[in-house]
Amino acid sequence: MGELTQRTARHATSHALDRADLAVAEQVGALMELWGFRRQLGRVWSALFLSDRPLAAPELCNCLEISTGLLSMTLSELRSWGVVRGVVVPGDRKEHYEAETNVWKLVAHVLRERERNAIEGALHVFERVLLEVRAAGADVDPEVRSLARFKARRLEMLANLCQAALAVLKVLLDSARADVGPIKALSEAFARRR
Repeated sequence: MGELTQRTARHATSHALDRADLAVAEQVGALMELWGFRRQLGRVWSALFLSDRPLAAPELCNCLEISTGLLSMTLSELRSWGVVRGVVVPGDRKEHYEAETNVWKLVAHVLRERERNAIEGALHVFERVLLEVRAAGADVDPEVRSLARFKARRLEMLANLCQAALAVLKVLLDSARADVGPIKALSEAFARRR
């Protein structure tokens, strides 16, 4: 293979890898939106996750074609979730970043901090309202009593659903009875490749 062909092949591979990185960044961003997060969180995390070395802010801005302001805000949020951390690169004064590669740790953190809190909040409201509805069941009007009993049964169903969801989350987070082995193994494999 001649020198020009070799350079062209390297260039084509570089473009192919860049396109792959962007495609993954877009898809992870879309998943993040689906889960209620901002798209940029997924895009920045995936760019760092797919990088074989820590990246500085200018590299991330260039790679993802985003402004420094948007990147700064996104990195701050990712750091608060513990999914990105700043690292020192010897000989370079710029701050560099790397992604948390333990995917199970990321999922567990979100489940623990966001979903569990949301479900506990809903359960608290359902239980409080259920007490009020049961009290309305003592009303002198038979129609109000009947409607209160109906609403109480429905609220009990919602409260039971929340309690079941909390139990499932506990099992997942404790990993005691759930088979999260494949997820943990994959996550640990990624972490070892860093």
